[in-house]
Amino acid sequence: MKLLRHWQQRQPLPPSVVTIGNFDGVHCGHQTMVQRVLAISREQHLVSVVMLFEPQPQEFFQGQSAPARLMHWRDKVEVLRDMGVDYVLIVRFDQALRALTAQAFVERVMLPLNCRHVVVGDDFRFGCDRSGDFDFLRRAGQQYHFATENIPTIAEYNERISSSRIRCAIKRGDFALAEQLLGRPYCITGHVQHGDKIGRTLDFPTANIPLKRQVSPLAGIYTVKVWGLGDKPLYGAANVGTRPAVNGTDNRIEVFILDFASDIYGRQIRVQFCHKLRDETNFPSLDALKVAIAQDVQATRAYFQFELSASEP
Repeated sequence: MKLLRHWQQRQPLPPSVVTIGNFDGVHCGHQTMVQRVLAISREQHLVSVVMLFEPQPQEFFQGQSAPARLMHWRDKVEVLRDMGVDYVLIVRFDQALRALTAQAFVERVMLPLNCRHVVVGDDFRFGCDRSGDFDFLRRAGQQYHFATENIPTIAEYNERISSSRIRCAIKRGDFALAEQLLGRPYCITGHVQHGDKIGRTLDFPTANIPLKRQVSPLAGIYTVKVWGLGDKPLYGAANVGTRPAVNGTDNRIEVFILDFASDIYGRQIRVQFCHKLRDETNFPSLDALKVAIAQDVQATRAYFQFELSASEP
């Protein structure tokens, strides 16, 4: 797979089949659309292209009021790569792109991709006045000689699979539903960075991962599995938020890994969220915080008791 972040239109692609969207979560609905792109790619001997926007348009327009982001763009790229996509094109969503009419978007953004076939969702809209819908795209295809196809809504339990539905599930701690809609457990990946070292003073050292998103769908204390530090997952408790008890300001994930003491700074880990224990709380003292963390760790051991006992030698 080739990642195109600073693609120049003077570098034409081979004849392609293209799909366009945010693909936040790359959930089962998105996967159905991508699988259709891959099928057309094989049938017609075209390269497959997924076009993403960064920042996501709602983040551009709404800032901190935008819906919580499920995935960093790098995680989207990883999932799309594993699916077999040939090219992922990341288009910067800025004022210049926002100002394009639907016609200009087709001519300046889509046609340079050498597209022969375009696949979109049934709710796809584009252009500064949102006049670009599937009917507009179909007429543009007739004008510029590319085929068009829209994928109808994909449902689970008679309800549309959508990023917003997954956000709601995660917010209320329903990770089983989120996994069904995503087609995989909900995880966040990142590199372990140095933190404030406060956890060490409380006898609960943590692995710290920046969230790298304007708004997070997670907030609170969770039981988690940590992948990337061996052949099997490790278990732990994670705080996601700004850490008001220690006057924190930045959003991050802090993971206390059970029965683990290795130096993992700089390592990339994947944190899988399993169960919400409680909301984040501003404790009156560090001693009170330490007691709460100990209770969280005890609850985490209870949650994972069968898996922990199975992993013992």
